[in-house]
Amino acid sequence: MSDFRMPMLGADMEAGTLVQWLKHQGEAVKRGDIIAVVDTQKGAIEIEVFEDGVLDQIVVPIGTKVPVGTVLAHIRESGAPSAATQRLRVSPMARKLAAELGVDLAHVTPTGAGGAITHEDVQRAAVATPPAPASAAAAPADRNLAMRAAIAAAMAKSKREIPHYYLSSTIDLSASLAWLQAENEKRPVTERVLPVVLFIKAVALALRDVPELNGTWSDGMFHKGAGIHIGCAISLRGGGLVAPALHDADRSTLPSLMHAFQDLVARTRAGQLRSSELADPTITVTSLGDQGVDAAYGIIYPPQVAIVGFGKIAKRPWVVDDRVEARPLVTATLSADHRASDGHRGSLFLAAVDRWLQTPEKL
Repeated sequence: MSDFRMPMLGADMEAGTLVQWLKHQGEAVKRGDIIAVVDTQKGAIEIEVFEDGVLDQIVVPIGTKVPVGTVLAHIRESGAPSAATQRLRVSPMARKLAAELGVDLAHVTPTGAGGAITHEDVQRAAVATPPAPASAAAAPADRNLAMRAAIAAAMAKSKREIPHYYLSSTIDLSASLAWLQAENEKRPVTERVLPVVLFIKAVALALRDVPELNGTWSDGMFHKGAGIHIGCAISLRGGGLVAPALHDADRSTLPSLMHAFQDLVARTRAGQLRSSELADPTITVTSLGDQGVDAAYGIIYPPQVAIVGFGKIAKRPWVVDDRVEARPLVTATLSADHRASDGHRGSLFLAAVDRWLQTPEKL
């Protein structure tokens, strides 16, 4: 028997509200299944299960706000005896009321003697069940204020506790943009690749050379990421910022990465993210070039150990073979945790990003 707990979906999350169970007690589940929806300051998040088994007992009823780490349900191995089924008892009055109110008894927390579901339990479940995800009920202004407060608290903690160091590098994008233009001319407008996707792929490949920038810091030590999962900083239309992950970005082709990026942006702004997309990033990339920013120096989002920023692409003077030319340049920055790496390794990383962007056909 294992516990299915309220996940931590970022350093700024302290609690979440359970708004929907997508599986019933006694139903089989497998790794990757979405079994619940939780409302957070970032919206309604679909929560995945990370093991195969059977949803044995639901502990937290719909509508309940609980801290991160709270047990939401118990999951048993397939074929093992079901303790929840043995304990589940329903009084005739409670069963009749549940039928009248349309309450699923599998989602009701029993409080009666011997684990029986009572009339009052069904009433509480009926009242607690929202007609729509709780995220829709919250006023956008209130949600944005809460999100900004949570982000501010997490960033203040990051600056206090993480010894940041900062590096920057100017990169000539002549080769990348020429190659990208030629490639995009072969594609329909809807399938063209944006420069930001080249940045993401270059960062992902550079992390293979400098893996100490790809992972998390906890319990006084660095934990290397199991994969290269790039957190993409995405602004929300009503205000606020979320950085969900593009999983295994180093293994994706540019077209598939572009498709995944567009899908991630759309679902982020629609409030339709999965828990793994918020919990899995091993480094974050932020691009503010479309806002006219020359350079972006980020604050590390714990427990990650680095964030990479890209500014606007602009033609500037650049020396080529002892002559000055106007070239499309971008400033790439690195903010990194000095506990996990140092300036020498950070410099090698930025040099690797530059190197990959000079050979875009290899991305």
